[in-house]
Amino acid sequence: MLINYITSMIKHLVLWKMKPMADNRTGRENAEVLAQRLNALKSIIPNVVSLEAGVNFNGTAAAYDVGLYTAFKTKDDLEAYQNHPAHVQVAEWVKSGITESRVVTDFEI
Repeated sequence: MLINYITSMIKHLVLWKMKPMADNRTGRENAEVLAQRLNALKSIIPNVVSLEAGVNFNGTAAAYDVGLYTAFKTKDDLEAYQNHPAHVQVAEWVKSGITESRVVTDFEI
């Protein structure tokens, strides 16, 4: 008999619109650097169940330039990720002025 165990997961989604030019790079170049830096966090920060970041290819005006999807077992794991020095370093670079806007949502399933 197969028993299904329902476990909750915390999902953390973030989208960024890049400035056309910042930090001596184009918005596209900064988007690619941001996605690379975010993807590197998976192997650095413990308790990350899943992390995927990528650069948008949708050309509509409503589209954001970079998307991040992360999953954690607990809210405490999400908080630890957000406070980890490697994450803080990426966040500080983002806050230095390379983006125009950011949206975020956290939810539990």
